This record gives sequence, C-alpha cells and structure tokens, in this order.
Amino acid sequence: MEKHQDPCQESGAQGQSDSERAFAINLMRHLVVPTFVLDTACKVIVWNIACEKLTGVLASEVLGTSDHWRGFYDAPRPCLADLVVQGRVTEVGTLYAQHEDTGEVHYGLYAENWCVMPRLGNRLYLALDSGPIYDNEGRLIAAVETLRDMTIQKEAQAALEQLAHRDGLTGIANRRSFDRTLDTEWRRALRKSKSLTLLMLDVDHFKGYNDTYGHQAGDDCLRRVAAAMAHIPVRVSDQVARYGGEEFAVILPDVNLQGAGVVAERIRVAVEQLALVNRASTTGRVTVSIGVASMTAKPDQTPAQLIAWADAALFEAKRQGRNRVVVRPLDAPVPTLPPLQR
Repeated sequence: MEKHQDPCQESGAQGQSDSERAFAINLMRHLVVPTFVLDTACKVIVWNIACEKLTGVLASEVLGTSDHWRGFYDAPRPCLADLVVQGRVTEVGTLYAQHEDTGEVHYGLYAENWCVMPRLGNRLYLALDSGPIYDNEGRLIAAVETLRDMTIQKEAQAALEQLAHRDGLTGIANRRSFDRTLDTEWRRALRKSKSLTLLMLDVDHFKGYNDTYGHQAGDDCLRRVAAAMAHIPVRVSDQVARYGGEEFAVILPDVNLQGAGVVAERIRVAVEQLALVNRASTTGRVTVSIGVASMTAKPDQTPAQLIAWADAALFEAKRQGRNRVVVRPLDAPVPTLPPLQR
C-alpha cells in the first residue's frame, strides 16, 4: 500500500523550518559580535545590529546588495567573506596585512587589516573571521564574517615597538634599530653582490657645547640636529639613526659614493644653517663632520668593517678641521689612526 505524506505534517515541517530559520537570523542579528552573512551571489542577507554600530551603515542600506564593502573601505574591494564565497582564498595575502595559512579553507579564513570606515570617518584595525555555511548535501549556501575591533591593541603594540626601536631623546631610530637594519641590508647586499654605503656623523666640539651651555641645552642641540637630518629627503630603504652620544649614522643601500657624498653635504649644510651658537667651536656655531664609506659585501667581511671604514673617514674629516665631508674610496684599506678628540 502506497504511503502518502500527511499534508498537515508537511505543512508543520515547513512551518518549523521557516520558524527555525527566522530564529537563527534573529539570533545572529542580536549577537554582540559584529557579523554579516553573504549568499552565493555575495549579496548581504544578514547585517546585524553590532555591525551597524561598528560601521555606521544600517542594515536597510546593504541588505540584498553587494555594497557591504562601503562599511569598511572607500573604494570597492573584496571582504573576507567574498573570498570564501568566490573561492579566491589565495588572494588573502595581497589584500590583508596579516592572515593565517589558507590551507584549511573548509574551516574558514582569519585575517587582520586596517579599515578606513568611511561612514564614521575613523580608521580601525579589525580582526576578521569568515567561514563557509553548507547545506545538508554539503553545498555552499553562504559565508559568515565576524569582526573584532583591535585598534587599541594595535596602537599599543605600535607604541611599544616605537619605544624599542626609536631613540627616546631625538625620536629617530636608535642603536638597536640601526644594528638590525645594517645587518639586514648587509645580507641583502651579499645576496645580490652589491655595495652598501654608510654615513657616520659627529657633532663638532659637543663636549665644549655641553660644558658651556649645560646638558639640557646639549639635549636640545641633539634634537635639532636629528630633526635637520630627518628632513633631508631619503628613500624608504634608507635609515637615519642615533648611533650613540653625539654621533649619528645614515644607512644608504644601493647608493654610490657620489650620491652618498651629495646626501652628506646636504646634511652638513642643513645643520650649519640651524645657526645654533657654539662659542666652543672655531666657527662659532654648531656643525657636524661626516665620514662616508662604501663596501662591496663579501662572505669574508662583516658590517663592522663598513662601520670602521666610515669611522675612519669621519676621523679624517675631524683631522682636516671639522665641518666637512670626507668620502673614502670604495673598498679602500682602513689606516691605523691615533685617538682624536671629537
């Protein structure tokens, strides 16, 4: 005997299904975690209240559209859920500042990114999780994305990193940062068989300046010199650092000696034009002496040798009367020099 589905039972099952779906959507809408859901066409089907508060964009503005990007960016670009829906997970590395390995895509993606938040006019660092939603047959039917505001943590981390790598007095890179950058650039030059150029600078007669005007004035002098150096146009790969005391250094990757000499002369002139009075100096003002050296990176050499060469050039600038630039020829031997009061 053929069995027939009771219409009342069928209707009840359908009603229960609709009720469960409505409950799930309502639950998601009231989650305290900012959340949105995209269907397989990347249209928004859920944009919860927490997401409205985070972005300033109301659900009524984005439901049924693909305009969810407007909550986070000022130009169209995929969100993490878009990559999940469209199977473009390999692009996560080019779109997000930080991300986890995309090997387990079936379980979702994690990434972090700065978002400009156009509606609210502020910039937030968001941690993003997006995962696929499958039906009973294992077919993808949607993707959900949750967001966490990590701006305070990110800014605190940046502040700690700045304390670790910035000189507390002058605000430029400190010795620790200089050592790390020099080592990195040395290894890069070694791989590419290129030269690396270094400037070593010293404030002339600084001990006399301190003795004459006091240590607070000396600190201000160092800050002014560092600021003058930092205003000289440099590339992202260049680094201006406080080497120690009244001595500074500039790392110039992929710059020949002629170009480095031009940079050094600009720095010398910039400091001289500060017109800081120094009665302890023969010129009557604060000046700097600069040594320039370049070295072809080789396996049997070290960055310490480049520092020694630049320091020898600085010594020569001091010996010749200070307030000048001395450029050592490429790979020239370092002479043995007696101590000299700086």
